[in-house]
Amino acid sequence: MQRRLTIEQTWDAVPIPETAQVVLSLRTPPTGGLGVTIEAPFYADPPPDGPPGPRWGLWDHEVVELFLVGQDGQYLEAEFGPHGHHLVLRLSGPRQIVEREITVPYIAEIRGDRWRGEAHLPASLLPSPVVRANAFAIHGEGEARRHLAWSPVPGPRPDFHQPSCFPLV
Repeated sequence: MQRRLTIEQTWDAVPIPETAQVVLSLRTPPTGGLGVTIEAPFYADPPPDGPPGPRWGLWDHEVVELFLVGQDGQYLEAEFGPHGHHLVLRLSGPRQIVEREITVPYIAEIRGDRWRGEAHLPASLLPSPVVRANAFAIHGEGEARRHLAWSPVPGPRPDFHQPSCFPLV
């Protein structure tokens, strides 16, 4: 499988400039699972405390998120930051965490005003079969905080835990 998700809008469908867009490239490597490559602008938001690796609350920082939803409604939320932090959660339904802070192979590199991340999600973590997906990016602080989406979500404020609203893949 090869798939490219380009985040080109805010969570509520307002287009963003090309320079602000985020690209997630998804691929199935020969070893199985899912390879994820992220190419994103770097906004230099303060990094999370602590060394790279699993980090609870990563959504409060500069981050790119990938949601993969299974036919049974269970889903995987994988968050990746530019400083090497990640957060992988398995959920049985919206906000129903089954497993949290799962360690996966992930590296990130900041290059000027852009960053690139590479992750591998083992097949054992993926919902089967994956029927819906969405991707989001968050950056900024306070009133300048921005929530971007590959596919917009409904509601009066950003709520990414709406897997039934995600596009079929």
